[in-house]
Amino acid sequence: MAQHYLSPLFEPAGIAVFGASPRAGSVGGRVFENLINGGFKGPIVPINPKRKTIRRRKCHPSLAASRQRPDLAVIATPADTVPSILEECGQAGVPAAIVMSAGFSETGSAGKRLQKKALAAARRGGVRILGPNCLGLMRPEFALNATFGRNQARPGDLALVSQSGALCTAILDWAESQGIGFSTVVSLGDAADIDFGELLDFLALDRLTRSILLYVEGVQDARSLLSGLRVAARLKPTIVMKAGRFEAGSTAAVSHTGALVGADDVFDAALARAGVVRVPTIEELFAAARMLSSEQRVGGRRLAIVSNAGGPGVIAADSASEHQVELAELSRETIERLDPQLPAHWSRRNPVDILGDADTRRYEAAIDACLADDAADAVLAILTPQAMTEPVEAARAVVEARSRSTKPVVASWMGEAAVDAARELFAERGVPDFPTPESAVAAFSHLANHHRNQQLLLQVPGPLTSRTAPDLARARRIIDKACAQGRTQLTLSESKGILEAFHVPVNPTIEAKSAPAAVAAAEKLGYPIVLKISSPDLPHKSDVGGVELNLRDAYQVEGAYHALRRRVRKRAPDATIHGITVEPMYEARGGRELMVGVLNDKVFGPVISFGAGGVAVEVYQDRAIALPPLNEVLIDDMISKTRVARLIGSFRHLPPVDTHALVEVLLRISEMVCELPQVTEMDINPLVADENGVIAVDARFTVHPVPRTRRKYAHMAIHPYPQDLVRELTLRGGEQVVIRPIRPEDARIEETFVNALSPESKYFRFMEVLKRLTPQMLVRFTQIDYDREMAFIATVEDDAADGGDAGEVEVGVARYGIEADGRSCEFAIVVADEWHDRGLGSRLMKALMAEARARGLREMYGEVLAANSSMLGLARRLGFKVRVHEDDPDLRVVSRKL
Repeated sequence: MAQHYLSPLFEPAGIAVFGASPRAGSVGGRVFENLINGGFKGPIVPINPKRKTIRRRKCHPSLAASRQRPDLAVIATPADTVPSILEECGQAGVPAAIVMSAGFSETGSAGKRLQKKALAAARRGGVRILGPNCLGLMRPEFALNATFGRNQARPGDLALVSQSGALCTAILDWAESQGIGFSTVVSLGDAADIDFGELLDFLALDRLTRSILLYVEGVQDARSLLSGLRVAARLKPTIVMKAGRFEAGSTAAVSHTGALVGADDVFDAALARAGVVRVPTIEELFAAARMLSSEQRVGGRRLAIVSNAGGPGVIAADSASEHQVELAELSRETIERLDPQLPAHWSRRNPVDILGDADTRRYEAAIDACLADDAADAVLAILTPQAMTEPVEAARAVVEARSRSTKPVVASWMGEAAVDAARELFAERGVPDFPTPESAVAAFSHLANHHRNQQLLLQVPGPLTSRTAPDLARARRIIDKACAQGRTQLTLSESKGILEAFHVPVNPTIEAKSAPAAVAAAEKLGYPIVLKISSPDLPHKSDVGGVELNLRDAYQVEGAYHALRRRVRKRAPDATIHGITVEPMYEARGGRELMVGVLNDKVFGPVISFGAGGVAVEVYQDRAIALPPLNEVLIDDMISKTRVARLIGSFRHLPPVDTHALVEVLLRISEMVCELPQVTEMDINPLVADENGVIAVDARFTVHPVPRTRRKYAHMAIHPYPQDLVRELTLRGGEQVVIRPIRPEDARIEETFVNALSPESKYFRFMEVLKRLTPQMLVRFTQIDYDREMAFIATVEDDAADGGDAGEVEVGVARYGIEADGRSCEFAIVVADEWHDRGLGSRLMKALMAEARARGLREMYGEVLAANSSMLGLARRLGFKVRVHEDDPDLRVVSRKL
């Protein structure tokens, strides 16, 4: 595979240090000293016009004077000198720079202008920047310590990326005392250029990195962050710690959803969709990394606890409740299996208390039985040092029991000196061990969360369901009319009109501007009815007495109309009142009041919430949120996180809710969010659900105009599956093929396709003798980020696929990846041998080129072996120019403007 474009930053052959100094207390002096003392093998060139030598090395007034072309420039000079230095680096062909200097965007408007100037200089010369205002980076395997800190990380397989340089140094100091090593340590600083997304993309493929740790303070580019996280988490355990967990929802929000959902809730939902694990503390950051790196995997969150003391077992059970870990309910068979092997007064439930005189045999019997129980997904074994228990032998029993099962086992051998030897045995045999039951349960919760989030990561819903298409034109007309009138709040009738356009069942509404009109509407709809004030200034009508319920005749309606208007006018004298809405009184004795909401987060864009509804939603605080687009799997996960989920099934005398209808509404709201970027807030409250279906009784929308030129789905943090790019084609020989974007579930047919290629086709595509796709390659090929890359596969239906079962068969694939400049892309294509010369390659390339053009890309290029005459011929027919590769005469570069 080609070298990653950030390799010069992480694996430089040579380094120039601008601002190198003999003064140990200076930034330039410290980083120069760290590079030398760290043992970096390549040339280190000090640049400082005020010095002749530094640490017995010749110092140069400029990079040009040094006659060197390093891969990496480390800049520790005053901020106002940085643009000219980056200009010089670009002219010299230096591909990467670390800017440690402060005094840029963090200082105000003048600093922002200086940062913009520095970025412009870097981009002119093709220099990628880490920083400014950063600590630097370390790569211990390459003896690279390009930081001005006092720490030296030991080699290991953890990568740490932090927005805080100070926290980096603190973590490194703590890790040193714990014997923890790193493959990479990166301080982002102000992240003016290289951000989380690009670093994650590099680390996902880095051979030295096994797990990735992130410390996040704020997010500048949500799409880039999530893209990078999703790529990394597919290949390696990725754990995130974020500051600011307790920021409340916006008090100025118009909707209930806005008041309920805080920025941290949205961040959690985003991480879940990215397949990563979030932790609250530095200690848990490393505990989670240790747990996930053990390669133990779990199928659920049900934990069985085995302990030789009652107290620690209870502590573990309490911690399980705190971390949303379920205590496994042991089966009758398990209890009967344990009865003859444990003392008569054992607990006979989970936690399994095997008592203080437990020997090795009891530990082994209890753990074996719990691991064999289908109700348990994992076992936590706890030991407190007691006179009758031998810690090392008990640990050996745990290790042996674990070897007989595929389920995870976690240990907590409490104490210090008495259990040191047992902990060494656990470490040697790969059983995660933690000093306290609480830390062990927390670590297991991260393993369970990782399993759940990995399932969510695989979900790639399209923007529209396969059901009846929504009436987009009607919905857009309603919004356009409001925006044209300068309104952001839709009326109740307009709000329900949008829901109707997306086939959400609504309670019918008629607006009335007089008492006689209200009576006429009531007669038309049928009694009993409800009157509600219609005002864009009063989103919460009940707060001002703007609702009259259960009106059963014309006399009551006429009186309520006048009373309601007088009451609202008195309580909200400045509110604009359009009239009164008349609705049927929805009466469902078994109905559950739910709420579905939409909120536009300033970082991650639209999010969808679900929870308990009614007038006291802020009091109940029962909601779960998810980032769209949604499908049934994601919706089931969201509903399961709420307390109201327990009321949706059979409850006392009430029959279960029609969950199919409920899921359908959430799918429709997901459609709406994808297709209507103008919707910034929405509440359906209540959404009444019973055994007969669901109905939106009340709704409110907040809308804002958006530029017509904005790219589709640009408002979303997760790009939907591009269903609109699916095409059915007929080739020149009459063959029917489907050309469509690839999906994660295509892994099987992709693997079959590549394995069936001839050796020559494999060599032409991969430029190596490829025997099979590795799991990492398969993940990268099928789980793509549609915002950064595209892969079209051509498929046909085969009646004899997979030994007789009908199925989809892949016969070709073309893909591109967007380059770091954001303007060009590199393509690759391969067609099944038996499908050559049918025009399929041309159709795939034309689809790829059209999509690249639609994305605003300006140039497409690829590398083709000189011996691959058929591909070179196709490229020429499609208008590509062909030239000899400057570094390899056996390669050709084909390129064309789009």
